[in-house]
This record gives sequence, C-alpha cells and structure tokens, in this order.
Amino acid sequence: MRKLHHGFTLVELLVVIALMALVSVGVVFAMGDNSQDQLQREGQRLAAQLEAARAQSRASGQPARWRADSNGFVIEGLQGGTRRMAWLQPPVAARTGGDIILGPEPLIGPQAIAIAHPSRSARTVLVATDGVRPFALQGQ
Repeated sequence: MRKLHHGFTLVELLVVIALMALVSVGVVFAMGDNSQDQLQREGQRLAAQLEAARAQSRASGQPARWRADSNGFVIEGLQGGTRRMAWLQPPVAARTGGDIILGPEPLIGPQAIAIAHPSRSARTVLVATDGVRPFALQGQ
C-alpha cells in the first residue's frame, strides 16, 4: 500500500522563501526615498544656471544678480532681459543671505544658497562658491 503525502517538502518551502526575499529586496530598492536625489538634481541645475549667468555677466561686463521668488528663481541684469526659471520639483525653499551677485568681476565674494523641499524632509543641499571656484554642490 502506498501512503499519500500532503503538503510541501522542506526544499520547496525554502525555494519560495528565497524568492520572496529577493522580490522584497527589489521592491525596497525601487521604492527608495528619492527626494534627496531630486534635491541633488535641483542643486546641480541651479549651480549650472548660476555659472552660466556668471560667465555671461563677465562676457558682457554687466552686473547680474540671482534671487529666489515664490515660483522659482530670477536672474536679472543679463543681456536679453530677466531670466525666470521654475523649480523642477516645487515647492523648493531657497535660503540666502540676500541677493546673489554674479559679476561682472572675475572674483566675487563667497556666496551660498541652501535649498530644501520643506514638505518632504529636513534635508538641505548647499550650492556655494568661495568666489574663485565655480558654484557647486557642497558636502557631497
């Protein structure tokens, strides 16, 4: 007489558990907190815009300044008029000690802009220059 076995073997259970662990790890990496990545991209974009405006100010010999507004930021004094740009992932809060002066002098004073997503986290990204080097993300 043959016995009928019901249920799963230990090997089958271990295979299922291993597959569930792999899928769980994949989901955790896929759903990671990307607000810091978005803030980093926003900072890199801001640094590039500041450097482009700084170079244009030097080339034209006209002073340029950066300031944040309610929707994004404004660069004034460049040829072609005022340049308004919106944040990629609003709302973004920008903190400075005042307007950021971009030129036309080749050496400007140390300047920094701290940006953050106020509704998402307490993390901030600092975009700064010592006045000689280009604007860049600090603390990376």
